[in-house]
Amino acid sequence: MRRPDHPTTTRPTAVNGALPGPESPESPEAREALEADGPGGGGPGAGVPERTVPGAGAPEAGGPDHAVPGPTTAPPLPADGVTAEAVLAPYLQGQAADFLRSLRLHREHSAPSDAGGQGAEAAARALRRSARRISGSLHTFRTVLDPAWADHLRTELAWLSGTLAREHAYAGRLTRLLDALHQLSGATLPAARGTKPAAKPATKPGTQPATTTAARTAGAPEAQGRAVLGVGAARAGALLERQLTLARTRAHSAALQALGSSRFHAVADAVALLASEVPLAPGTTGRGTEALLEPAERAEQRLLAAVVALPADESAEPYNEAQDAAWHQARLLLRLHRYAHEVVLGAADPVLTGAGHALDLHRDAAEAAAAAAAAARTPRIAPATAYALGVLHADQRHEVEAARAVFRETWPYATAMTAP
Repeated sequence: MRRPDHPTTTRPTAVNGALPGPESPESPEAREALEADGPGGGGPGAGVPERTVPGAGAPEAGGPDHAVPGPTTAPPLPADGVTAEAVLAPYLQGQAADFLRSLRLHREHSAPSDAGGQGAEAAARALRRSARRISGSLHTFRTVLDPAWADHLRTELAWLSGTLAREHAYAGRLTRLLDALHQLSGATLPAARGTKPAAKPATKPGTQPATTTAARTAGAPEAQGRAVLGVGAARAGALLERQLTLARTRAHSAALQALGSSRFHAVADAVALLASEVPLAPGTTGRGTEALLEPAERAEQRLLAAVVALPADESAEPYNEAQDAAWHQARLLLRLHRYAHEVVLGAADPVLTGAGHALDLHRDAAEAAAAAAAAARTPRIAPATAYALGVLHADQRHEVEAARAVFRETWPYATAMTAP
């Protein structure tokens, strides 16, 4: 989890054999919400179900291999006294408890009396947050966990998180595009790429620059473009609002349907079980934290390799959407690395905060540009509307390029930016 150019990170002190939680309750993302009904999943308002842990209470009688009951020998502890189970299990159980609380809050704020809907949105964000961290940890530390169980729960949590995220994504995309249209319609049109602003004519001291016919003719296209953009911006905004609002409404209906499905109830039951017991792979019990360091290192190496493979600045093409996939992949790998860092060291790596934010902005701008391009392909739209959508698409692609530049500036490991 460390490299020579990385500042040494002090490992948090273990408390009762477990590391501190990854985030404080005051974090904007750490919001609480509700538990759903389901077969064996408890009813509304139910908390984490109590379970009887095998081995707790009175000792069991000896099995066939034990003629006389006697004390059992526990597996030897690692040198530092901290096992992989003591680090990973509390993290997963804490995220599972957050998931169940978020689920309960979501049901409370989804009642018809809650007209604002802000509580339900906050609960849905908290649900996605916990689901992402559980799913990412199951993916990274699969070798430490029961693989069949981890693969199944990870797939189901990815489905749930993706279903709940669509409504929020459409709403954010619409806000971003409408704000950009408003700024573009009241500001100077963006210059074409590869062109330089026209130089002002030289004048003698004490004289006023002459206004020639050529100068007036040069300003005519810009004025005409400004007028066309002003007319088309309102229509483009209305078109985007219709399309994205319809998509958001459908995503909202799909989310409500998913939350009431038997598939979701099964996911809630599985998370409730996780809150009390973490299935481990055979032979994992008693192993030291090196069992977690190895997969965490692999997650970090995958991230570094993905950053090395990013297109160089010289070959970057802001209007080539095919290059976006590599950046989206780097964003997903950075998220997995952050979650692994939370498990092993108890907190997210602070030096990657800026880089992660830049990749989030890159994703948002790329998806907004794609939405503008899709709206421009709408049949029988006015030329002014198509022109405004084209300007909006160019603006968002420039935002994509700017986010890439910010990522390269904030990426803390300069040696990983260029391939060897």
